[in-house]
Amino acid sequence: MTPDQLSDAIVAALTSLVDAGRVTLPDPVPAQVRVERPKVKEHGDYATNIAMQLGKKAGMNPRAFAELLAAELAASDGIAGAEVAGPGFLNIRVAAGAQGEIARHVLEAGEAYGYAPPSGRKVDMEFISANPTGPLHLGHTRWAAVGDAIGRVMAAAGDEVTREFYINDRGNQMDKFGASLMARAHGQEPPEDGYLGAYVADLAARIVEDAPSIMSLPEDEQLVAFREAGYTLQLGEHQSELAEFNTHFDVWFSERSLHESDAVERGMVKLREQGRLFESEGATWMRTTDFGDDKDRVLLRGNGELTYFASDTAYYVDKRDRGFDTCIYLLGADHHGYVGRLNAMAACVGDTPGEQIEVLIGQLVKIMQDGKELKLSKRAGTIVSLRELIDLIGVDPLRYTLIRYPADSPLTLDVAEMTRKSNDNPVYYVQYAHARLSSIIRNGADLGLTADLDRFDPSLLVEDRAGDLLRALAEFPRVVARAAELREPHRVARYLEDTASTFHKFYDVCRVLPQGDEEPTDTHRARLVLVAATRQVVATGLDLLGVSAPERM
Repeated sequence: MTPDQLSDAIVAALTSLVDAGRVTLPDPVPAQVRVERPKVKEHGDYATNIAMQLGKKAGMNPRAFAELLAAELAASDGIAGAEVAGPGFLNIRVAAGAQGEIARHVLEAGEAYGYAPPSGRKVDMEFISANPTGPLHLGHTRWAAVGDAIGRVMAAAGDEVTREFYINDRGNQMDKFGASLMARAHGQEPPEDGYLGAYVADLAARIVEDAPSIMSLPEDEQLVAFREAGYTLQLGEHQSELAEFNTHFDVWFSERSLHESDAVERGMVKLREQGRLFESEGATWMRTTDFGDDKDRVLLRGNGELTYFASDTAYYVDKRDRGFDTCIYLLGADHHGYVGRLNAMAACVGDTPGEQIEVLIGQLVKIMQDGKELKLSKRAGTIVSLRELIDLIGVDPLRYTLIRYPADSPLTLDVAEMTRKSNDNPVYYVQYAHARLSSIIRNGADLGLTADLDRFDPSLLVEDRAGDLLRALAEFPRVVARAAELREPHRVARYLEDTASTFHKFYDVCRVLPQGDEEPTDTHRARLVLVAATRQVVATGLDLLGVSAPERM
């Protein structure tokens, strides 16, 4: 019996009491009842305070209401007993057979366990807005992991999620990039405000190797040629590194394309229709102060030049025109000022902040090695690049560690701790649990034992540790749903760690496989089904984090 099934049983019991006239409620019986796992195991498998919520509405003492509900529940299939505690809490014990059915439910659902039906909502997630003028760095790396994981849990919760990378490929920084590449190709230093780092020389050499004739072009044409070739190569590196980091984007959106199409004009039309534009000092402004911004924003300067905010506005309108119900922005710690202006911008085009637009801010990360902060990169100059972090730490430990903490908290991580192969390293602990589960299943197969649901007797999973593990598996869908709702994938990581611990405790006291000449029993088979269900949940949870589930370690 899952928490949702128990909720249905409580709703049915409440409905029975109302229909029989034993309880009178001013409102309809709630469609769902929240049940929780008690902190004290002796209090039962699940608890609910529904009697305290409804007792006064029914004109009854909550404890008396709870006693009526407990008696009604006790007659329900799958419930071993219900006891009233305190002022009206209801502690419920699930029958072993009903609780054991959770393992069957997990295996029958397979990879879909924990996933919700489609919600019909289309969500756009924009994270890692980067200039194609240099390597991805540590700040990008945190959002690459967290943003991708948020997208995964939201998709699991039923949303249709599109992950979008916004390429800042327009503006002066692109010309500076081209000038820096051209200078390095000629053996010169980049301009004073240009790009440094060995990667510039590397890119310049690759460009010349691919197209030697570039060096003989007129200076103006040569700068453009270096700029465009460097853009292509650097963006290609972004794409390949992110793919290696297990972060995949559905859309790579070019800022240039906004201005090459009619997107900016469409955005302006939308704002004029809403009455949110005005002219002042020769410039065109948007009245963002109407919606809490600290000042109105210029879209078109007096010299006819569009601002970055004009691009931001056009891009948002373009997303909404593409049919997205909610647009989520994941921004770095230095972008707090953007929260108010983006929300005001959405309100100016007629949308509601918190509904059609959400802006999330992530905090800074420090990586320590041998007691010192990693700051400098041989290749990138003054930043630590994603490429170097992958090589130094590895994809799985880097992703998992970045995801397991709330993104709005500053983070200091240590290379040695992230790469340590021991149980005090969370990613190793969870992955080892999956490998151990896989090993048990392989060893069972060698003995002719499989997780055969046709021969599965759930009532044999009677041990306390088996019950703990079954209830942990039953919580997984709710953990995923909550992680998606709050945009907090770290909840999945912490759940996996707790579930791995619960499994190890179960395995320490419940022998799964027969030993020596011992004949396999139905109890062995039931425990093997529970092991297989646990492996499925751990594998699914790791996949939601973009982390591998190794079969052997």
